[in-house]
Order: sequence, then structure tokens, then C-alpha cells
Amino acid sequence: MNMCDYDDVQALATKVGDAVLKGVLVHAEAGQFDERSWTYWHYRLSLAGVDRIPPMPARKTGDG
Repeated sequence: MNMCDYDDVQALATKVGDAVLKGVLVHAEAGQFDERSWTYWHYRLSLAGVDRIPPMPARKTGDG
């Protein structure tokens, strides 16, 4: 989902459906999406409105 072109996006959505893609996005871990793809998929899957994109996942660091 991070490195798709338009044809790949259409094929992927047809093959697995938007519900699966939403699950992938909602449960994404840090580093799985770049900022452009993160924004695109939130809009594409109606998970965010204009200028309402949630923050990208961040790596958690330990306490020492």
C-alpha cells in the first residue's frame, strides 16, 4: 500500500476490499507508510476529512 501506483491500488482494492485495507491502515506500525501514502489512504478509505489526517504511527522507545 505504500509503494502502489494507481493500477496497483485499484487491483488491490478489488482483490481484498476496502474493509481489509482499512484494517491494515488502522493497525499500521511505525515505518510501514510514508507521509504521502498515509495521507492518500486515509482519504481514499474515508477515514479522515480534509486536513484531519491522524498522526502517523511512531516508534516507542524504552525508559532506559
